[in-house]
Amino acid sequence: MDVKQPSRVGALLREWRRRRRLSQLELALLADTSARHLSCVETGRARPSRTMVLRLSAALDVPLRERNTLLLAADYAPAYRESGLDDADMASVRAALDVMLTAHEPYPAVVVDRCWNVLAANRALSVLMDGIPPHLLEPRPNVFRLTLHPQGLAPRLANLGEVRALFLERLRRQADATGDERLRALYEEVCRYPVHADEEPAEADAPAARPSPVQVPLRVRTPQGQLSMFSTMATFGAPADVTLSELAIELFYPLDEFTTQALRGLAGVPG
Repeated sequence: MDVKQPSRVGALLREWRRRRRLSQLELALLADTSARHLSCVETGRARPSRTMVLRLSAALDVPLRERNTLLLAADYAPAYRESGLDDADMASVRAALDVMLTAHEPYPAVVVDRCWNVLAANRALSVLMDGIPPHLLEPRPNVFRLTLHPQGLAPRLANLGEVRALFLERLRRQADATGDERLRALYEEVCRYPVHADEEPAEADAPAARPSPVQVPLRVRTPQGQLSMFSTMATFGAPADVTLSELAIELFYPLDEFTTQALRGLAGVPG
C-alpha cells in the first residue's frame, strides 16, 4: 500500500461508511465530530489525526485488521499487532482454546479464523469429518467447503437445501460487512458447487412442519442414525490483537436425546 498519499484514507473511510449505510451526519454524530470535517476528510481536503482515524473506525465497527489499513493509508503506524497463534505471548489463548475444546467433549467443537479455516478441533468432530477426502483437508480444512462440497459433508446432510441457504446467506453477509476479498472469493466458489433439485428445501421441511427451537439445525446421516445438532459461536472479548479478534469457537450441541446418547456412545462416555 502506498502510505505517501494521506488522502487515500478518505476514500477508504467513505467506502466503510457506505458499507454501513450511514450518512456523513450520522457518522459524525457517532464519532463526535462535525459533518463538515468528515466531508473534508473523505474528499482529501483534510488529513485526519491518528485519534480521529481510530474514532471513526470504532464508530464504523471496522475490524482490527482494516483499522490498521486505515492508519497506514493516513501515514500512521498500525495500532494493533498481529501475532501468530503459535507465538509465545499467545500461550494463554492457546490454553483457553484447549480447555474449551476438551471440556465440550463428547460434543463437537472447532476453532476457526476469519475465513472459516479450521485451526483446531476436539476429538468429537470426527463424527462430522468421517469420509472427507484429503483434498478438502489441506492445507487447512474450511468449514464451508467441508459442509457444502459434494465430496464433503453435503451428501450426508438430511436437510442440505436448508443448510446451503443458511450458510450462503451467512457468508455473503460477512463478506459484505468486512469487504474481505478472500471471503468474497470463498462465497463465489461455494456458490458454484452443484445443486440438485432434491436438495432444495420443500414446504414439508419448513420449521413449522418440524417443531424445533432452532430454525436450521444440522441433520447428519451417520451409521448410528440421524444426528441433529445446533451450534453457538464464542469470541474473545476486547481483543487488542488482529489474530485474536478473528478467532471464533463454534460449539455444537445435540438437539434431541437420541443425538445426545449417540455422541456419548461414540466417545465411550457412559449413558
